[in-house]
Amino acid sequence: MKGLNKLPEITILFWIIKIIATTLGETAGDLLSMTFHVGYAGSSVIFLLFFLVSLLIQLTSKRFHPIIYWTVILSTSLAGTTMSDFMDRSLGLGYATGTMILIVILFAILSIWKYVEKTISVAEINASRSEIFYWSSILASNTLGTALGDFLADDSGLGFLGGAALIGSLLIFAVFAYYRTKISHIVLFWFAFVLTRPFGATFGDLLTKSHEKGGLNFGTIGSTITLGSLLVIFIFISTKKYRVSNR
Repeated sequence: MKGLNKLPEITILFWIIKIIATTLGETAGDLLSMTFHVGYAGSSVIFLLFFLVSLLIQLTSKRFHPIIYWTVILSTSLAGTTMSDFMDRSLGLGYATGTMILIVILFAILSIWKYVEKTISVAEINASRSEIFYWSSILASNTLGTALGDFLADDSGLGFLGGAALIGSLLIFAVFAYYRTKISHIVLFWFAFVLTRPFGATFGDLLTKSHEKGGLNFGTIGSTITLGSLLVIFIFISTKKYRVSNR
């Protein structure tokens, strides 16, 4: 069933909120699974249910609602954090293997989406089927981003700050390529979208981990409260801008 595009305009505000939401997903996911000792499996079930409920609301809405949209984004980040940790740690796959499996899953979803809909452009999502592909890709990319972020921070030897710096550099390249090269803007969007997740994951770990582990030792509770407050503020700004532009 055709309808209006229910996704936000891709602006600098979009990317700011995306990074905050993915960083919050990392700290809040760790808060439930580790600080509150719910475990990776139990936390994954809780966050997947949260994702399904928020996704159902998003799919049944008739137009773009910033609060609903960013709630689904946050839910994919939360679920992605704990599902990745469950794969890599509880199942013992390791960060490198988990990353490769998730790359294959994301590539498969995008390939099927491209085959069925003939495009993976987020500017052309105006039907339920393409929107389901979109959210499936986001869930996979946020799960992948957690594994990749953990791999860079722990296994690569870069540490939290080094991993964030590397991904930040790649994001700067994506911005440069968007304005200065002929690389497909669709490809660059998904490249940047995937990378903002490990950027958030490594930055989240930098905030929460102890000094001995190379972090700033703000803890999961303090970091989650701070990031949650920032997310609410920026979603409020986004909602206000959307209402003004649609008067």
